Amino acid sequence: MYIILAIIFFGVLIAIHEFGHFAAAKCLGVKVNEFSIGMGPAIFKRRRGETLYALRCLPVGGYCAMEGEDEETDDPRAFTRQPGWKRLIILCAGSFMNFVLGFLLVLVVYAQAAGFYSTTIDSFFEGCPYEGEAGLQVGDEIYSVDGHRTWFMGNVSTFLARGDGVYDIVVIRDGEKVELKDFEFVPIEYEGYESPMYGMSYRVEPATFSSVVGSSWNMTQDFVRSVWLALTDLVTGAMGVDQLAGVVGIVDMINDVGTETAEQSGFGAALNEIAYLGAFIAVNLAVMNILPIPALDGGRVLFLLLNGAVHAVTRKRIPARYEGYVHAAGLVLMLGLMAVVMYNDIARIVTS
Repeated sequence: MYIILAIIFFGVLIAIHEFGHFAAAKCLGVKVNEFSIGMGPAIFKRRRGETLYALRCLPVGGYCAMEGEDEETDDPRAFTRQPGWKRLIILCAGSFMNFVLGFLLVLVVYAQAAGFYSTTIDSFFEGCPYEGEAGLQVGDEIYSVDGHRTWFMGNVSTFLARGDGVYDIVVIRDGEKVELKDFEFVPIEYEGYESPMYGMSYRVEPATFSSVVGSSWNMTQDFVRSVWLALTDLVTGAMGVDQLAGVVGIVDMINDVGTETAEQSGFGAALNEIAYLGAFIAVNLAVMNILPIPALDGGRVLFLLLNGAVHAVTRKRIPARYEGYVHAAGLVLMLGLMAVVMYNDIARIVTS
């Protein structure tokens, strides 16, 4: 059941993405020839005005076909004949809708919370060496670690784990920012605890309307940052390609999370966990798709900006066929990467 839910969710993700392009195109007066939900043969079609609306049998995506998007045309309402700012909005609208979906999913999950762990220190363990006038104090709100903004208790742990034991920590104390430069901060062993700890606990802020909305927004931003950190680790070699998960791996992950949570806490809790994971996937898709990579919306945005710069200097534009070649090459490389990731996903599932 959770596998089916995961597959449907991926279809919704892509359909929402394409709806973003569709809605922006319609609002800006661009001709849309077809808007389709799903892929494969159509099980329902209806034309309204100039646009054909279709529901197709495979719930794994959709598309928005705009006039002039893939062929030359003299239609003044074609996508390629629109001013740059209109095309920019249309191209970015898909990722924007995925981001909004991620935020709404987090909002639904957080609306059920009783409170949120803040970054404000509530107490210290007995004998904690980091408490004192020259260090941390009860009531300090940990604002950032090594320049990374911290919104939740988990953020503090994440950025401490990425460091080497010496940090630049900024706290808010009595309404003012206090900077602790080169602050040595490593986990140590405390009696009664199995693993080393930093030796402090954080306040729980009660859930109110403003805190639910604010925490949902901050968590959505944190998802974006998590994607950037993962990309940075991939580029620097801290993370290998074999650690990436594709569609198969994510579907398997959703199935595992749903099954385990349902066994422990019931079906409702499982849906909450899946919604939270789905929010991260939606934001992940939003960020990845807007990267300046050929064949993605971000690659098209890059060419749009390059064309604007070239035209401003030379009064000429990059020939459309050259852009097509670059996108085609990017698509081939991306499909190759997807094949490698899918192979790794299947191998992990088989070996486990």
